[in-house]
Amino acid sequence: MDIEFVSPDQVPQPKHKIRILGLQAIPYPDRRRVWVEVKVTPFQERPNLLLITKNSEGFIVSELSVIETMHANMEFTLHIRTPQDPAGDYEFMVELFYETRKPSQDTQHIVFTIPKEGELE
Repeated sequence: MDIEFVSPDQVPQPKHKIRILGLQAIPYPDRRRVWVEVKVTPFQERPNLLLITKNSEGFIVSELSVIETMHANMEFTLHIRTPQDPAGDYEFMVELFYETRKPSQDTQHIVFTIPKEGELE
């Protein structure tokens, strides 16, 4: 009889196989915060992550460093730091790395939109 403690697709992998598997970004109704989800390959050695959000002009409006995460599926709330109305397009980027960011082991990005006031569903 085999007893499995994790499903076969969730077996922790060695460092060289770790990749970002999924990103999601959803603005909160207040338009100043964004819920983000990051999924990575289950790992044996804990990776580092850098999460950056840039506005359409390329300025960084939020940034978060995660050092040696313990979780393969993560959720965060990022705050949009801008004095003006936050409506517009944004790029959310995640870098995954171990000892150094140059080069990163994996980088993924998505684009999301913060709607104008009153347009958020």
